Amino acid sequence: MRYFVLLALVVTLSACGKRSAAPTVVSSSYPFATGPMFQACLKADRKAANRQLCGCVQAVANKHLSSRDQARAAKFFEEPQLAQDARQNGSRSFWATYKKFAGDAERVCRGA
Repeated sequence: MRYFVLLALVVTLSACGKRSAAPTVVSSSYPFATGPMFQACLKADRKAANRQLCGCVQAVANKHLSSRDQARAAKFFEEPQLAQDARQNGSRSFWATYKKFAGDAERVCRGA
């Protein structure tokens, strides 16, 4: 559970920035990209966060989230309460998209 919460936060932070057309692959196992969620993930200074995990989260974010949604989600790393507020009071379409992204990021980036 703790890993999932950390991964969800990392994924959320990597939402800041532009979407890249194609992620750069660092290893054959995990996709990799840089962008706002990648930067937010690294800046969050979480114990499990590392370059490979944050890059994987960004690559998944690029597939699911618009630049605007990435910017919104990246703020969740800095202020986790914003994620709770978005879930309870925000746009249903944003939250549905975010949940899909978080689930895919957890599946794709597990072990990164």
